[in-house]
Amino acid sequence: MFLGGGTPSLLSPDQMINLIGGLFSILPAEHIMEFTTEANPGTVTEQWICAAAEAGINRLSLGMQAFQPELLNILGRIHNYSNVEESVKLSRRFGINNINLDLIFGIPGQTMKQWQETLDAALALKPSHISTYGLIPEENTPLNEELQSGLLSLPDPETEREMYDRAISMLAKYGFRQYEISNFALPGFECRHNIGYWKQIPYVGLGISAASMQISQIGKKGMICRRRANPENFSDYEQMICGSGNPAEDVFVSPSETRFETIMLRLRMAEGVNETEFREMHGTSLEKTYGKKLRMLETKGLLFHSDNSWMLTRRGLDIQNSILVELMED
Repeated sequence: MFLGGGTPSLLSPDQMINLIGGLFSILPAEHIMEFTTEANPGTVTEQWICAAAEAGINRLSLGMQAFQPELLNILGRIHNYSNVEESVKLSRRFGINNINLDLIFGIPGQTMKQWQETLDAALALKPSHISTYGLIPEENTPLNEELQSGLLSLPDPETEREMYDRAISMLAKYGFRQYEISNFALPGFECRHNIGYWKQIPYVGLGISAASMQISQIGKKGMICRRRANPENFSDYEQMICGSGNPAEDVFVSPSETRFETIMLRLRMAEGVNETEFREMHGTSLEKTYGKKLRMLETKGLLFHSDNSWMLTRRGLDIQNSILVELMED
């Protein structure tokens, strides 16, 4: 289970307990191996952490993002590093020891020295999981407007690549395995929730704007998925859950589209796309669907084949989007 945002740490302790208690009134809580909540370090309180732990949360994902106040200010964040330290301390005090820290590189004005300091500060907190994301400015945000106006500028692509390389090499030295393009974990602490997405395991999303995916067909005749998305505003969402409204989206995804989703998502993972699993899911071989293109990309040094699976090379990680364009079915 994953409680995400929005910002769950804005809930009051009573709201947190009521929400999770409601979920566990209809779900078998004893089968939940991993229950994550996201949190903004600037809004975490002792009472909220206590309520989360009592309600069954056993994994905390904190948006640390950066170490330096000036970079956090550029991102529009309301916290500082001491808030992150305190959130981690409180989490462990109440028995939530599985902790993820989200970090961002490629922030306007960010130097390699600052990125190194951010990695050092994150590792000093001894998390079990670290996610590193290249900054993608969102439309209609103050940051994007400042970039468009020229007040700020992004680091050049080579600097971003060096930052990513630094994260890979440094985290490996501390025992973190890169199991997905952006995610690093100590052994046994890989995020089950994220892996579920990448392996196309069905999921149900509850709440405004939440998305769901179910499998309606799998095997010899191909794989068909049904995707649903809840409305983005409260009145439409209320109508939907009361039975008088419709989802914002409700579509069936064709076998060819789900094949591409499989290769797109599995190539994000270090283990890559397994040929046997692909056949079991889609009723056809990876070789028949993508073989010629996979071998072409292998000759370019972007993919490699090992143990019945296709995986990205280090260079392939940098240009994954271009590789996926090449793999699109004709």
